[in-house]
Amino acid sequence: MEKVLTRNIGTDLKPTNLDAYEKNGGYQGLKKAMKGLSPKDCQDLVSASNLRGRGGAGFPTGVKWSFVPMGENCTPGHKYLVCNADEMEPGAFKDRLLMEYDPHQLIEGMILAAYTIDADLSYIFIRGEYIVSIQRLRDALAECYAKGYLGKNILGGSFSLDMYVHPSAGRYICGEETALINALEGKRANPRAKPPFPQVSGLWGRPTIVNNVETLCNIPHIVDRGAEWFKSLGSGEDSGTKLFGVSGRVKNPGCWELPMGTPIREILEGCAGGMQDGLQLKGFLPGGGSTDFLIPEHLDLAMDYNVIGKAGSRMGTGTLIILDDQTCPVGMVLNLIRFFAHESCGFCTPCREGLPWTRQVLLDIEEGRGTKKDLDTLAFQINYIGAIGNTHCALAPGAMEPLQSAMKYFREDFDRHVSGHSCPYGSHSKSLSQKHSGGY
Repeated sequence: MEKVLTRNIGTDLKPTNLDAYEKNGGYQGLKKAMKGLSPKDCQDLVSASNLRGRGGAGFPTGVKWSFVPMGENCTPGHKYLVCNADEMEPGAFKDRLLMEYDPHQLIEGMILAAYTIDADLSYIFIRGEYIVSIQRLRDALAECYAKGYLGKNILGGSFSLDMYVHPSAGRYICGEETALINALEGKRANPRAKPPFPQVSGLWGRPTIVNNVETLCNIPHIVDRGAEWFKSLGSGEDSGTKLFGVSGRVKNPGCWELPMGTPIREILEGCAGGMQDGLQLKGFLPGGGSTDFLIPEHLDLAMDYNVIGKAGSRMGTGTLIILDDQTCPVGMVLNLIRFFAHESCGFCTPCREGLPWTRQVLLDIEEGRGTKKDLDTLAFQINYIGAIGNTHCALAPGAMEPLQSAMKYFREDFDRHVSGHSCPYGSHSKSLSQKHSGGY
């Protein structure tokens, strides 16, 4: 399998500096674009490549960019490109890998994306705890300004771009693009009502594109090597490669670049080494903490957006969180709901009040105080909070996904907690569920 996003990681080049990155083909995509490709040419390439957003939603990148007003359709003023590097989804750590070990790849992708939409200002909105990533990105930006890859008249042409690293104040809700935009403006990180969409009216009311780190890192390779080459990398319906991560009680937790459409079994057993000795797989979240559980019968499914969607879950960030047969599913879901309740922006009542209520009900069940009525309450919360349209954004519906699927696949575990007035897995399991259910 050809490595694309991680081709520089683990090599002798150690491309955290510009010279090393260029030695392995870095900034060739930028030079190609500046020498002979128009913004429309670049957008056509990205659209033809079928690149889908790698931040969780999987929306086609070229389609998203096409909504930005161009030329005579846009009023004079700034346009913005924003990189969402506020990686706080439980179980996700792929963007950190890319930023720490190949910062120039992200910067080149952002320059090309900004060129495509005619943006003149760009921001890397990054999780504040990513200290190493922040420093390496700032060092890389300084090198780019010195080399003429950023600033006025890039590579002697008419295109100019400034780029800044903006550490986040730290809330999970900032991963929602309009909440991120509010935070970047210095406001409370509440999601905005849509429409208008950011592509038309985003940062400071101007056209804005927000893309994930991994999404943007694909752009230099698509521009340099073409759409058909990128499409050929996938092994299923989706194009390109993907960073897949595995956390939990496996022998070799980590992150690997594999073709889109790689079977789940290959990721879990081939890359992560399978379950630790003495443990069996009970279930897994295929795309981070806000996705529905799947179970062992789903192991041979391909990891692509449509296949996982048809199975009743979402591929999300592509980071698998593993549930073993000695870890309590109630405790694992409680740990996730605890996180989401803490990270709610508090704007709408179902999320602000409903998630803490759900957390308390789960805590009562886990600690042996639960009743059958509590199970009915959880079912109500799933149907109400989990319905798209009953909340201002998708945070609360996403939080309900692991709960609703846990009650579907592991209902007898919930019943045993209630009938036995205690957690049948014991306190050891509860500590493990908190440790391994998301890596945060």
